[in-house]
Amino acid sequence: MRILVTNDDGIFSEGIYQLAKAFMSIGEVIVVAPNKEQSATGHSITLHRPLRVSKVKFFDTPIEAHAIDGTPVDCVKVAVEAILKDRRPDLVVSGINNGPNLGTDVIYSGTVSAAVEAAILEIPSIAVSMASTKIDTFQDAAEFTCRITKSIHQLTRSKVGIININYPTCRKESISGVKVTTLGVRRYENSLIERKDPRGDSYYWISGKAMELQQSEDSDVIAVRNNYISITPIHFDLTHFKDYDDLKKIKFEA
Repeated sequence: MRILVTNDDGIFSEGIYQLAKAFMSIGEVIVVAPNKEQSATGHSITLHRPLRVSKVKFFDTPIEAHAIDGTPVDCVKVAVEAILKDRRPDLVVSGINNGPNLGTDVIYSGTVSAAVEAAILEIPSIAVSMASTKIDTFQDAAEFTCRITKSIHQLTRSKVGIININYPTCRKESISGVKVTTLGVRRYENSLIERKDPRGDSYYWISGKAMELQQSEDSDVIAVRNNYISITPIHFDLTHFKDYDDLKKIKFEA
């Protein structure tokens, strides 16, 4: 199996190192990732300047690695369509993200967007994140993802699926188990912080604290809150089929 590993925290982050190292045990690993942090870039791509690609030494491993001065989606596109055009990956794994990608936050996530881009290119993919930024180790999450990949790949291969994993940051012995989940809802309070520059003009930081919202019991948010590893199947078809059916009943005139 040939595995493309990417992320949004940058090619020299601890999460991608542990993930790529774990996957060496099951296949050929190639790392193509941003040369600096690209968190919350969503599904953006770079159109108005060239992308620079640099081959780099990937920590203490023999893994082939390339750093790109672009977004995670750029990395997947360049990897599949250029760097690996004659060595198409069987699987794309994105992560391990330094923090959660739960619920509706997946729309903003560079980590998840890299996995979505892989699916658009008809390659099965996995996005994996830590369920909190209070992280002692990425190793357990990396080993878990690697361990379940064979089962997930058999499921997703025919459907070109995307799997979103969030791994608890509690002690390994405190993990409650594994749950297959739905996407919850994430919203933030005080998400814009206004400040003044020396000229008295306003500028803003986008920040904020996640709100405690009512969630479905089968949501990823509830699962990780209770120390479960969350596994959520997602897809990029945003069609609202209920509204589609309702709109089909209306006679529109051009």
